[in-house]
Amino acid sequence: MATQYITFTIAGGLYGLEVMQVEETLGHLPRTPVPLAPQGVAGLVNLRGQVVTAIDVRPRLGVAPLAPHQESMMVVVNHAGESMSLLVDEVGEVLTVDEADFEPAPPTLSDDVRALVGGAYKLDGRLLLAFDVAVAVGA
Repeated sequence: MATQYITFTIAGGLYGLEVMQVEETLGHLPRTPVPLAPQGVAGLVNLRGQVVTAIDVRPRLGVAPLAPHQESMMVVVNHAGESMSLLVDEVGEVLTVDEADFEPAPPTLSDDVRALVGGAYKLDGRLLLAFDVAVAVGA
């Protein structure tokens, strides 16, 4: 059985979310900081009148934050009836992968990365790491 994934990169890693989990992808939008927010909450975004929490998963992946002059893109997901935006370096393409090619996350990945992915698909010379939305948004 084949599944489609929207791909994105964070710190050079290739990640993906099932298309059905993604509401939309967006370029950089201004964020309003949230005082005393937990680590990973990058602020709030006004998305056509809807307030959406922007989640920066870079700290949870154990990678440095983006430089101040770099702008992130957003992958808006719906989890438990709430829209949230995951900040990513770049949104890629939609890939169709065969579920038979799904494997557990390799032990060579850091514990931080392994905690946020449900497994991996082998592509030509790269791994597509299947992102776990529930873990990423802190559910």
